Amino acid sequence: MIKYSRQREAIVQYLTGRTDHPSAESVYQALRQTHPNISLGTVYRNLGVLEENGQLMRIPMDNGSDRFDPNVVPHYHFLCRKCGCLQDVPMTALDSLNQLAQAHIDGIVESHALLFKGVCKRCSEDTK
Repeated sequence: MIKYSRQREAIVQYLTGRTDHPSAESVYQALRQTHPNISLGTVYRNLGVLEENGQLMRIPMDNGSDRFDPNVVPHYHFLCRKCGCLQDVPMTALDSLNQLAQAHIDGIVESHALLFKGVCKRCSEDTK
């Protein structure tokens, strides 16, 4: 059990129900409105604590600005290469993929993360 913190509770409340997968910087900017004394470091530390405790998922991005997802049920994501939006992919995670990979890995496969990349519907319609 982790110790209660007002800042951590504010982060949890902000993330609850979100599907836009905000970055730590986005969380920080949003929370500054109601918690003017919160620091970016505090946001990063608390996101790390929440991730370690299984309360959110970190999605690593190529640009180093990781995104965070409060939905910890195994699922996949789609990243638009034009606008950078990150969306949940509404399909069942394939547990069999772990077993397939296990046959080729000298170690134990515990889980996997899958990120599809392409162009979202909005961006593809903007180019028409």
